[in-house]
Amino acid sequence: MKFISEEIIDRIAEEIGGSEEAFKEITVELSMEQPNIAAYIFSDNFDLFTDAEKQYFLFLVLVIFKSIKIGVGEIPRASADVLGKFEEKNWQLINEVTSKQFRDRLTVFFENSSQEDLLAFIEDSLLEEEEDLVTKVGREPMFIALKSIIDSWCDVSLA
Repeated sequence: MKFISEEIIDRIAEEIGGSEEAFKEITVELSMEQPNIAAYIFSDNFDLFTDAEKQYFLFLVLVIFKSIKIGVGEIPRASADVLGKFEEKNWQLINEVTSKQFRDRLTVFFENSSQEDLLAFIEDSLLEEEEDLVTKVGREPMFIALKSIIDSWCDVSLA
């Protein structure tokens, strides 16, 4: 899969973050083109997230979705089964990490990653500076969910 650059990601984040209309439009686009991802992000799996976290989570998914679309064109429709396998694999990886520091716990995901800029974007988006948006409790599950979504769109090994 083609590498998605930081420049594309930043441009899309500004576009979606700066326009309520763009936010709504891309939410509809995501729901139509990726119904399994939409069902996943709106599922009760994320009931532990605050309302602000749920909104921020959706924003991050939309930025990732649109960035990949612009970078590669059409995205194959993700299946619920493949998404579930990636989520299980990612939880297994993070549970094997012994460090307590959030940033250190994520290092394992950057090894052999084909989409480092996307991972860096979500890592930076979930750090302490964003504490008003993401709680310490929500940070790790949100990273795993976002990483699993990226994997289901960019990694064909389980597809």
